Amino acid sequence: MRLDNSRESSNVEDRRGGGMAGLGGRIGIGTIVLALVAMYFGVDPSVVLQMAGGPGEAPQTESQGVPTDDPQARFVARVLGETEDTWSAVFREQTNGSYEDPRLVLFRGATQTACGTGQAAMGPFYCPNDRRVYIDLSFFDELSQRFKAPGDFAQAYVIAHEVGHHVQNLLGTLGKASQMQRSVGERQANQIQVRIELQADCYAGIWARNADQARHIIEAGDIEEALTAASAIGDDRLQKQSQGYVVPDSFTHGSSAQRVQWFERGWKSGRLDQCDTFAANNL
Repeated sequence: MRLDNSRESSNVEDRRGGGMAGLGGRIGIGTIVLALVAMYFGVDPSVVLQMAGGPGEAPQTESQGVPTDDPQARFVARVLGETEDTWSAVFREQTNGSYEDPRLVLFRGATQTACGTGQAAMGPFYCPNDRRVYIDLSFFDELSQRFKAPGDFAQAYVIAHEVGHHVQNLLGTLGKASQMQRSVGERQANQIQVRIELQADCYAGIWARNADQARHIIEAGDIEEALTAASAIGDDRLQKQSQGYVVPDSFTHGSSAQRVQWFERGWKSGRLDQCDTFAANNL
């Protein structure tokens, strides 16, 4: 991945020096336990976090800029900068609107968010209440070692997916989907969540295509890294690894094949109107 000429975003908050910052958020210990149990059974625990957290303001915690001697953090800042430049152009050209940059928070262990207490065990997640992406960088080691999806573009795909949720938030999709989820049962709510997540994968593909067309950031093998990562964290594969069998009704992110399919759709088209997972009869 070519990022030598990419700018570093100024929208990165580094909370790693504060340890378990804000560990007394709005979500109680019971919700945290449920989230960890969900993770054990292959269900994305960030769904529990987001559904449990009520509206709130961004927490007031101490943060600092990205250290100049931290290559991994600087990589994240450059990828975030690429998403900012790309989505600003996409919004201008495809929506006639303007893009509002999210913040990205680096934390270690746990941190307070406007959606409740976020923990590293939940993996990267987006909180719509404070418009922030949260990442404990140890997840990238897990992505490479546990999920066998190494590479810098695999990491960039993860960031782009979470920024995809921010795009959904700006477009009003997350709010509408949340309303739909509150009016249906668990099985249907999971199906809606799958459509949310697959659309974020498609948006990650849009980012990759448009960023490469504008600044030639992609090298040979990069897209394969993203597809490997998308496949590795499909619900079917995660459930098979954790419990030995698959329960499709409990999927919250989609199967490996679906995640690959929708990332490729965004990559090949580069257009928002090709990522409408809610209108698709067959995902």
